[in-house]
Amino acid sequence: MTDDICQVIITAPNSSWLADFVHTLVNERLCASGHNLAEIRSIYRWQGSIEDRTEAHAALHTRTALVATIINRTNELHPYEVPCVVALPITAANPAYRQWILEETRPVTGTTATEN
Repeated sequence: MTDDICQVIITAPNSSWLADFVHTLVNERLCASGHNLAEIRSIYRWQGSIEDRTEAHAALHTRTALVATIINRTNELHPYEVPCVVALPITAANPAYRQWILEETRPVTGTTATEN
């Protein structure tokens, strides 16, 4: 399980905040990389109203076993009350890129809780 990798999607109110946050996660070795998309249009229901606004979006590449820690860090630092953090399995990848992700993220010891 500790060698499984995934893509974690995070949205935020703007690309500047999100770039700083991705820097934090890379520095903490929670993800190997984050691909930031400067602007997306998000449409969703929040507290009974339909919202339609621009947001930033990042796709992180990391170990599946680190997802719970990424969720916790996001909940600690994110400006939203309920931040979007979802993980998608990477079932196939360039073997060299996959190995690079594993080398650039911290190994997980003990339990590998990924469910939140």
